[in-house]
Amino acid sequence: MNLRKRIGQELAHQLYRNIEREHPLRQLFWECTLRCNVHCRHCGSDCKRVAGVADMPAEDFLRVLDSVARKCNPNDVFVILTGGEPLVREDLEEVAAEIYRRGFPWGLVTNGLALTPERFQKLCEAGMGSVALSLDGLEENHNWMRGHKDAFRMTSQAIDLLVGSDVRFDCVTCVNRRNYAELPAIRDFLIQKGVHEWRIYTIFPMGRAKNDPDMRLTGEEFRGVFEFIKQTRLEGRIKASYGCEGYLGDYEADVRDHFFHCQAGITVGSVMADGAIAACASIRSDYNQGNIYEDDFMDVWEHRYQPHRTFEWRRTGDCADCRHWRYCRGNGMHLRDNDGHTILCHMKRFEETDHHS
Repeated sequence: MNLRKRIGQELAHQLYRNIEREHPLRQLFWECTLRCNVHCRHCGSDCKRVAGVADMPAEDFLRVLDSVARKCNPNDVFVILTGGEPLVREDLEEVAAEIYRRGFPWGLVTNGLALTPERFQKLCEAGMGSVALSLDGLEENHNWMRGHKDAFRMTSQAIDLLVGSDVRFDCVTCVNRRNYAELPAIRDFLIQKGVHEWRIYTIFPMGRAKNDPDMRLTGEEFRGVFEFIKQTRLEGRIKASYGCEGYLGDYEADVRDHFFHCQAGITVGSVMADGAIAACASIRSDYNQGNIYEDDFMDVWEHRYQPHRTFEWRRTGDCADCRHWRYCRGNGMHLRDNDGHTILCHMKRFEETDHHS
């Protein structure tokens, strides 16, 4: 790592320490349903067409927002509707309008399958500010990944709706063994469509992806993803970036706009479908901090979350004497198992590739 990047990383480290102390709530995910209209091979939530947990009543989540508004400026807390697939909720537009009426900006994470022009218009009227839209390949590979024969066609139509609107959005691609070689073609497709922002992430071994060999990249492919993002950013035709997870060593600041810092439980909170008060929605339930049916959300936010805001407990196993600890501090919280052990280390994967080359 060159000197300029080291200085930038150290400055970011000091800034992040201040943010940890203050832990201002900036993003609040609502897992508004566990139902889904596709069956993705990599799903970490194991969502189903008929979920085992009923959709949370809208008024229950709105009470959480009222709790937040007593302590925070609603304009400073971005609410993200996720699932499952949020669009399977028939009342989504009405709930979203209530969120917006309370002063909270909001966005949507969707597979796009049910994003018809009519629903899109209603969501825009309800104040929708952003959309994260999944695209996991061109037609064959995207349909394979999503387990639905019309997934690519509907996602392509959803992209056209978004490109023709004022809503900020990005397309999100999960890289796997099948679509790795297709990355340049996906990039060109998105550029041709008029997409400006593209977020790429890699599989971590949880959920349905845990034992699926098609999901796990080889060491060379893993590194190749970061080389591809770096080169795409240099070309400047589309703003590609790696997802928020993982300390990346020499790739820090080259494949995304910021240095690594897991925001789970520091600026990011979640309310899960069963009422659990979580940090990032990707983190396993062992690290939930309470439940909205028993606890006040903001009381939990202010006085719990210690596992997310302290780090020495994570310094075990491979992390115990790791030279990257100062800036990595145990990687993202969603990469911790039930016992607190790391299930994936990006730096270790890079080093394995170095040893084999």
